[in-house]
Amino acid sequence: MPVQQHTVIIGGSTGIGLATARQLLALGHRVTITGRTEQRLEAAKNELGGDLAVLVLDAADTDRLPNAFAGIGAFDHLVLSLGSGKGAGPFASVSLDEVRQGFEEKVFPHFATAQAALPSLRKDGSITFISAVTAQAAMPGTAGIGAANAAVAALVPILAAELRPLRVNGVSPGVIDTPWWDFLTDEQKAPVFADYAAKTPVGRVGQPQDVAQAIVFLIANSFIDGHVITCDGGLRLVG
Repeated sequence: MPVQQHTVIIGGSTGIGLATARQLLALGHRVTITGRTEQRLEAAKNELGGDLAVLVLDAADTDRLPNAFAGIGAFDHLVLSLGSGKGAGPFASVSLDEVRQGFEEKVFPHFATAQAALPSLRKDGSITFISAVTAQAAMPGTAGIGAANAAVAALVPILAAELRPLRVNGVSPGVIDTPWWDFLTDEQKAPVFADYAAKTPVGRVGQPQDVAQAIVFLIANSFIDGHVITCDGGLRLVG
């Protein structure tokens, strides 16, 4: 029998991270998910079952990361499902403090978590970063948040070359129906999603499982390295 693989998903209690955990568990992986709230983690554990462990961890608390990974022990794959909504808005008026906070919530935790995980991560395993389509699409009003996502995407080829044989890849999602959008009410969100669906060539917004499938593919395919897969339904083509 093949050896069971262990995947750690940082930010795995909701959205894309949770969907990825679900798909990996179905494939027989052992999975550890982290999140900032115990309540969400316990809900995820009850929902998913299987060989799933949970750990309360705020990846922005970078001083805690080395001890957290020491407690997890050896594992094979790392998925960084960390997001931030800070830094969006017209370039002429967006607050630099908001842009800075976006980097603090997304870029630095991605960087620090990958760095802290290296001693525990299998040398020929994988890291998958989660960027976003704002790093690629020329969408007005996304200069700040796009810069943060571009910084995450830029890590992929550099680390793939530097950390080999560890594989380093990324996924760049488009508009995905996740709790990231909870700053809007349902009434506000419906027309926003309808507008994006109309713009997007596939005719809909994405679901967490769409992105999870891309992540699982990158974990499983040992001959893909240094790539960022754009999973946006073609939104980047139309801006």
